[in-house]
Amino acid sequence: MTSMTRRNFFATLGAAGALALAGCNGSGEPAQTTGDQTTDQTTDEASYTLVKEGVLTNVAELGFAPFEYIDEDGNTVGFDVDLSNALAEKLGLTCEWLPNQAFDTLVPTIQQGGKADISIAGMTISDERLEQVDFSDPYLNSNQGIVAAAGSDLNSESLNAEGMQVACQTGTTGDEWISENLPNATKVPLADVTAALMGISTGLYNAMVIDLPVAQNMIAESFSDLEVVEEIPTGEQYGIAVSKDNPGLLAAINDALAAIEEDGTMDEIKQKWFGTTEI
Repeated sequence: MTSMTRRNFFATLGAAGALALAGCNGSGEPAQTTGDQTTDQTTDEASYTLVKEGVLTNVAELGFAPFEYIDEDGNTVGFDVDLSNALAEKLGLTCEWLPNQAFDTLVPTIQQGGKADISIAGMTISDERLEQVDFSDPYLNSNQGIVAAAGSDLNSESLNAEGMQVACQTGTTGDEWISENLPNATKVPLADVTAALMGISTGLYNAMVIDLPVAQNMIAESFSDLEVVEEIPTGEQYGIAVSKDNPGLLAAINDALAAIEEDGTMDEIKQKWFGTTEI
């Protein structure tokens, strides 16, 4: 994977806001269309609704490497991007990505409909989110991690104290975990993961709670002065959010997921982004 410096992370954040559509052919506001889509290798004649005919429209927070982020050339890349492309290929569709959007707005966007077909965004399946949207079968397991300055000797016990500033991304399971497990600390919800990690580097925050694969990737690529001081075995599973009004698309996505698991495509994508299939 392309190495990303801190400077490049901030540059890509700026690029994300300027993009109209990432990885798209054409532009303009999508119109709601409905039709019978026929998959190449999965469900035959699965009837579902798409925002744009022939296109699987994705929405995500595009600062969540290695799952989805903007690279140095302004392209939307990552594990979830490759996965969505593979699913779309099975469904006989192409992919488009909407502009960068705050994480806590993704579920409402899918619930409301009309803008995106799916959100594939390193999103944990939870009971609260299932009240608003449906989720595909799980496609990846994850835990949380506490990130702090290397050599700080901080952990969940020492962070649970008055005066401790613990950052998280707004609306995430890390956000929830801090509320439940660090009641004496000051929680600092932020929209941007990179800004939170930079805040730890500069001493603004003491720590951050974040999905473990993301923490490991960002430390390896850009934040060598930080470390995962504690792994939190939350046993989370990522899923693809789909509108409850679109059960046909959910079924087609699940069929396509099963197909790419069976033919080895999923293992290839895991190996590319994580260097292992055991994740």
